[in-house]
Amino acid sequence: MHMADLGDVRLHYRIDGPDDGVPVVFANSLGTDLRLWDPILPLLPAGLRILRYDKRGHGLSTCPDGPYTMGALVSDAEKLMDLHGFKDAFFVGLSIGGLIAQGLAVKRLDLMRAMVLSNTGAKIGTKQMWDDRIAAVQTGGIEALGDATMERWFSKEFLKTPDLELWRNMLVRQQVEGYAGCSAAISGSDFYATTATLRLPTLGIAGSEDGATPPDLVREMVDLVPGSQFHLIRKAGHLPCVERPEEFANTISAFMRATGHI
Repeated sequence: MHMADLGDVRLHYRIDGPDDGVPVVFANSLGTDLRLWDPILPLLPAGLRILRYDKRGHGLSTCPDGPYTMGALVSDAEKLMDLHGFKDAFFVGLSIGGLIAQGLAVKRLDLMRAMVLSNTGAKIGTKQMWDDRIAAVQTGGIEALGDATMERWFSKEFLKTPDLELWRNMLVRQQVEGYAGCSAAISGSDFYATTATLRLPTLGIAGSEDGATPPDLVREMVDLVPGSQFHLIRKAGHLPCVERPEEFANTISAFMRATGHI
């Protein structure tokens, strides 16, 4: 656990694996912190140097005044990778993390060898939807969205398990300003034109029961990138790395090998 001072924000991050390991970066979803990836890390190949971090306003990172822009979130990832020498990396982004991945690939292709865009889109939702969600959070706190968010995030099967409380607690304990700030960044992002210019190995992953970014949205996005691949994880919602960690880990590990990253 470390903090990186990037000027207007200090990001909590963690690096696991050998100093000379193969670089891999994980960017997680709105309302979660870097622990999102805990279920899959033990299932990944040995010899990786893994960077994961809490977005601004999330987890143990500081919370600048919002609203945030996607440009700022992309810049945060860029600075953190530059700081620790993560070039030619395998980048895995989920939800807002997938938007960050797309923006970073356009801005700094030297930082990315391949990317996995999980449960995300070139554009997610509408301005009105995000305006309504931001207003609800600012009025009633994140707790006001807790139950509805769980229903979007998880399959009907997972909603019945005790582990649901872990992820609900993680969500509602984020900072309101951080959640609202990142929601504004998503609202202002439309990467259809720019993602279509990308020419790097790309894998899209979707959950069959994802109520936030349905499979068709993910497929539409990855189809913008020539030669991209698509994988559907059944009986999983918005966070398949939580519900189906073995399949998620095996899928991205196979893509690492297919792209020559390992």
